[in-house]
Amino acid sequence: MIPLVRRTITVTQGEFRAEREPDVVLSTILGSCVAVCLYDPGVGVGGMNHFLLPQGQDTPGGRSERYGVNAMEQLINALLRMGARRKSLVAKAFGAANMTERLSPIGDANATFTRDFLLAESIACVAESFGGVNARKVLFHPATGTARQMIVPGDFDEPRKPVPAVLKPDITLF
Repeated sequence: MIPLVRRTITVTQGEFRAEREPDVVLSTILGSCVAVCLYDPGVGVGGMNHFLLPQGQDTPGGRSERYGVNAMEQLINALLRMGARRKSLVAKAFGAANMTERLSPIGDANATFTRDFLLAESIACVAESFGGVNARKVLFHPATGTARQMIVPGDFDEPRKPVPAVLKPDITLF
């Protein structure tokens, strides 16, 4: 059962948010970026990040959370401070589209990083939706771990070959 949503919090590029309130939903829109939704089902706490690249150098005044390696650690630490147990964390991951053929396959690099990071940290990824050429809108209920996504239709100037997204169970498309 999806709880009644009274407050939607948008997580934008380079941000993360951890919550436990049952009436909160976290929302983001992704292209080649990735959002990882982590939650501890036993404690009822979860969060979402939104990162642009796997890793990189920050400029003075820059935000390190725009890099996956930092965004993941920041989110994990925030959840642990809220009472989550590291060994109980479960992930759902979204994004990593290759939005334009003219750029390097940033989406592929983000997907690879995410899978490798979760594996190295022994965090089970119970659902993922990566790839393709379209943006996604993701809604995540951190208290329950329920995630939904909508593929945003695109209007491209050039012919494209769609890359199929890999879907695992427990993702509601709408």
